[in-house]
Amino acid sequence: MITLIHRQESLSFFGLPFARYIDIDDSEEVLRAIDLTDPQMPIDMVLHTPGGLVLAAEQIAYALQKHPAKVTVMVPHYAMSGGTLIALAADEILVAPSAVLGPVDPQLGEYAAASILAAVGRKDVNEIDDKTLILADVSRKAISQVHDAVVALLVGNGRDSDSADKLARTLSEGRWTHDYPITAEVAKELGLPVATTLSKEVRELIRLYPQSRGRRPAVEYIPVPYRGPSRGPGGPNQLIP
Repeated sequence: MITLIHRQESLSFFGLPFARYIDIDDSEEVLRAIDLTDPQMPIDMVLHTPGGLVLAAEQIAYALQKHPAKVTVMVPHYAMSGGTLIALAADEILVAPSAVLGPVDPQLGEYAAASILAAVGRKDVNEIDDKTLILADVSRKAISQVHDAVVALLVGNGRDSDSADKLARTLSEGRWTHDYPITAEVAKELGLPVATTLSKEVRELIRLYPQSRGRRPAVEYIPVPYRGPSRGPGGPNQLIP
């Protein structure tokens, strides 16, 4: 089993300014772990990440796909953006019922590449400054590159080229905002090999990676099953677990 778990996420809205994300250090370590794995040994990879660098995510995805034995990606909570790209390399994706994947449309700084193209397309080229035109050119290339990477991963897993192209466009063209939650139901409709049979042990694994806190927690609860009202020592209206 290989884990790729990021915490210390900073607040974000329709973007990706996270304190922890998939980077080259991560790809180096994951590639090293894959190289050390016997070709006949299956790999289970636990993903909990907001995404990150496309280069690093692609390196991990291609390395997983080339592994001869079965590769299973497990998502207890979320694997967005680059995390989803890695998941596409797996033979099977196991998720918790409430877990989500996300679109893989590239982002250029604080803006989505697709949104840059949409803004440029609404103006006369003579009204657009050179920097914006350059960003638009890079945006086209970025979307094309991610699209081609998704197609390669899907075709490598046995998907026909036409359906792979269709799904790659859906995930990379900017149809949704970058933090759009692709639930298990939506993922199945898209034809991804998703199952909601993730084990309880993997779900609880995330508890071993607590979010660093500099303030009072926003959510608190007593971790015992609640079985409703019952007569306790304090009378009929007392609630006991």
